[in-house]
Amino acid sequence: MHLSAPGPMNIDSNLATIRDLVRYATTLFTEQNIGLGQGTESHFDEACFLVLRTLSLPFNSLDVFLDAKLTSTEIELVHKNINIRANDRIPAAYILQEAWLREYKFYVDEDVLIPRSHIADLLFDQIEVWIISPDTVNNILDLCTGSGCLAILAAHQFEEATIHASDVSSAALSVCSKNIDSYELTERVIPTQSDLFSNIKHQFDLIVSNPPYVENQAMDQLPAEFLKEPQIALAGGKDGIDLVQKIITEAPNHLTENGILIMEVGRDRVAIETKFPQIPFTWIETQAGRDFVLFVTREDLRRGLGE
Repeated sequence: MHLSAPGPMNIDSNLATIRDLVRYATTLFTEQNIGLGQGTESHFDEACFLVLRTLSLPFNSLDVFLDAKLTSTEIELVHKNINIRANDRIPAAYILQEAWLREYKFYVDEDVLIPRSHIADLLFDQIEVWIISPDTVNNILDLCTGSGCLAILAAHQFEEATIHASDVSSAALSVCSKNIDSYELTERVIPTQSDLFSNIKHQFDLIVSNPPYVENQAMDQLPAEFLKEPQIALAGGKDGIDLVQKIITEAPNHLTENGILIMEVGRDRVAIETKFPQIPFTWIETQAGRDFVLFVTREDLRRGLGE
């Protein structure tokens, strides 16, 4: 990763503690109106994450270390990262080369989307509501895996399952493999290069997918931070559902008899229901609402597609 180096630093001598640097970063991020939504939802949370993780401190430890005095080297490093974040609009996850989903840490770089899927919340909190017998799920496909975060979470939730982590991007699969190795899951999570289902030969009890679903018009209006992410992982075509509809139409061939598709689709519920009026999708409640993640069985897909 190539980041522009800041000029000679005139660091205010009053910026001596974590409290000082978090306050400084929060103010700067607010004044610069940096884009959010890649792991944090406020300028204060972004400042806390960047400052604490630059110092290799747990990001839930702010109260403990708030008034800790830093060395001059630490202050300079934090100050540098704050300025890169504010001035170059590099997402914090790329500066630090890490992203978190609750207690799970993932390596990330500019070859993958920064993890932030609603499906992660589902895997943490609701999976037994939707999968009545998790122990019967033996084969899982994470389609458009990116960093591999959903595949790795699925491996922890379905402890007997084999997971195929598929992506069209070889660069993304390299990142995915690093994360698989870091969690010692090489025996159970298999990275697979495939353009959607083109190279997928198995059938699965569960397919999860967070595919590109941003419509063209919205792509043109994304904040600068989102333009640092691989556009292939975001762009979903004119109406945002180019890849979504391919997954829906091809999924029945890759699901077992009782198989299930769970897919994140952004704000495209209306477009999907208009395109597939005969398919009785169930929309899963997430922290963001009920319109973002669909659930559908193989049987309902086949019936709705007239197969």
